[in-house]
Amino acid sequence: MAGSIVCEAMKAKVDFSLLTRRWQLKLLSLVIGISLWHFVVGEDQVEVILTIPLELRNMPADLVIANQYRKDIEVAVRGTRRLIQEIRQQNISRPVDLSRAQPGAMLVSNTPETIAIPRGVSVQRVQPSSITLMVDRLGQREFTITPAVEGEPAAGYFLKELVLNPATITVTGPRTVLDRETGLTTSVINLDELTHSATLQVHLDLSEALVQLLGETVIEVDVLLGEIMVRRTVDNIPVNIRDSRRPARAEPAMVSVDAEIPEPILQVTPEPAMLFRAAVNDPVETDSVDLPVTVSGINLPGHASIIILGVTPEKVRIVQ
Repeated sequence: MAGSIVCEAMKAKVDFSLLTRRWQLKLLSLVIGISLWHFVVGEDQVEVILTIPLELRNMPADLVIANQYRKDIEVAVRGTRRLIQEIRQQNISRPVDLSRAQPGAMLVSNTPETIAIPRGVSVQRVQPSSITLMVDRLGQREFTITPAVEGEPAAGYFLKELVLNPATITVTGPRTVLDRETGLTTSVINLDELTHSATLQVHLDLSEALVQLLGETVIEVDVLLGEIMVRRTVDNIPVNIRDSRRPARAEPAMVSVDAEIPEPILQVTPEPAMLFRAAVNDPVETDSVDLPVTVSGINLPGHASIIILGVTPEKVRIVQ
């Protein structure tokens, strides 16, 4: 009996030694197990707020949304971290069926039942709880663009023409919005002290409603300037003899010219006679014959041509 008791005691001692063997590894396993339990159970349920888009579906082709509305909503959801993370990677949206929409105000109610989410996740609340859509007929209208101009070109110049490209724009959108617009104008085109024609990039001055339909719109405007022509009589223009093979001179030696001259040229020319060339051909075989005088104006780059209206005298003689 005593021997049996001793044997049992020895077995118990052996079993205890097995329990304490490699205790560090067993303790680490216990810590890992507790951590996993805490991760699975302690963080099983979390609540987060997701921002999801409002998805309009089945809009009839002849209708359009006329107002500015909130394009997304905030949804508070509750579920496991794993499911919440999966939802973030999915294209969750708030679908709105517009297949039966009619022109007028349409109230869209956002309730937990309208949000399609996976099983295991619940919708706690939705903000905003409702959205109003203004449904309108789709229309189209062509607008003529009117340029807005201020200022004056530099002295000697005038605004000849403004060419808009394009001159008209066709806008598609809600009919009530299009009917409110009276026309399209450009932003202000300043002509102050302009001395040459130019092609400008000009924004359209749009109402907020048209900006929503067209965006910021830029067109090309060709600003064409003309030069003011001044009529002048210019004296003392010497007559040159062309192709003369003998000593000869014109009589009279100078002529006067009645001409239209661009004003900017006159502003920078100290002696107007410098702007003209007068000539006569020399018929060697003939003396003392009245010959027509040809007068031309000098062409200066960037300026209009000088217009000859008359020459006095119209004919001269070549004498030796």
